[in-house]
Amino acid sequence: MEHERQNERLKSRLVSAAGMPKDVVLGAAVVTLLGDSEVCIENYRGILEYTECLIRVQAKGKQIRLHGKHLQIEYYTNDEMKITGTICSLEFCK
Repeated sequence: MEHERQNERLKSRLVSAAGMPKDVVLGAAVVTLLGDSEVCIENYRGILEYTECLIRVQAKGKQIRLHGKHLQIEYYTNDEMKITGTICSLEFCK
């Protein structure tokens, strides 16, 4: 586990030095929240759970959890998805 953290720190430093976007180099998820009614997630790995109240998405090394009401995945591609509804909370879990 410690070895993985050191690798991530090293990659982060290299990205900063090279001036490249972190999402491209590290494969980090990009989450864009528009008010409390829309979320776009880029660079995700898969959909783990999908209900009207909870959507769980796997990203690299983390899980993204959206809690809310009337949640709906408007569209998804291999790289990006758009979720709408009333978003009550968004959390990142390992």
